[in-house]
Amino acid sequence: MGLSDDIALLSRVPLFAGLADDKLRLMAFGAERRRLVEGQTLFREGTSADCGFVVAYGAFRLTSTLRDGATRDEGTAGAGTLLSELAMISAVERKYTAVATEDSEVIRINRPLFRRMLEEYPDVAVLVDARIRENLAAMISSMRGLAGRFA
Repeated sequence: MGLSDDIALLSRVPLFAGLADDKLRLMAFGAERRRLVEGQTLFREGTSADCGFVVAYGAFRLTSTLRDGATRDEGTAGAGTLLSELAMISAVERKYTAVATEDSEVIRINRPLFRRMLEEYPDVAVLVDARIRENLAAMISSMRGLAGRFA
């Protein structure tokens, strides 16, 4: 895939939707591509996260570990999915393990690259802040709905 393909892919990621091509080009140019074969682990739950990954093609099974040691299926991430978005902004731990379910490729966006984008383009920082707040609000709302089931 070329730079124009990466820009097109990044423009489909909800967090980056609506960003101008020049801003996406900066991100795509500074990002790294990584190929994984079926069964290969992209990252493990509990490890330190210093980047986010956009799935370029392929798919990943996401799992987490419950307190009793059992594994919980967290779903599948396919092309256009952004994994570990908060890791592009702040030091966090991975909340799940991601394993390729087929030959796959990701675009790795490291924290320094993303922070540079936010510093150079304050309008992007405002947009990203609003989208992350929306995502967190939606997650909290869904958690409240689940809490009612267990009360």
